[in-house]
Amino acid sequence: MSGRPDRAAGRAQLDEFADVFLARDGVDWGPMFGSTGLRVRSKVFALSTYAGELMVKIPEARARELAEAGSVAPVEMAGRTMREWVSMPISAGVDAWRALVHEAYAYVDAITPR
Repeated sequence: MSGRPDRAAGRAQLDEFADVFLARDGVDWGPMFGSTGLRVRSKVFALSTYAGELMVKIPEARARELAEAGSVAPVEMAGRTMREWVSMPISAGVDAWRALVHEAYAYVDAITPR
């Protein structure tokens, strides 16, 4: 064991407030990046990673701002930085996760056709 939070711990933290989102029209659980995340109208906006971190989709400028402040890290896949995807460690706590998921939901809801 590496002492690093795992997928189950991250999912448990996300589950603490997921019902708030699942009660909204068009929100459910769906697959993405080998995990299961919250999505609105089939577009994932938040998920817990294998490492137990929160990963969300937010506007590029906001992602940059939060990364520069040190509260999130940009997500990289196959050597490419995903401009709108950031991760937040489980140690940030459930309140920080909840706030960031609210931002992600608002963003993805706004850009996803109805």
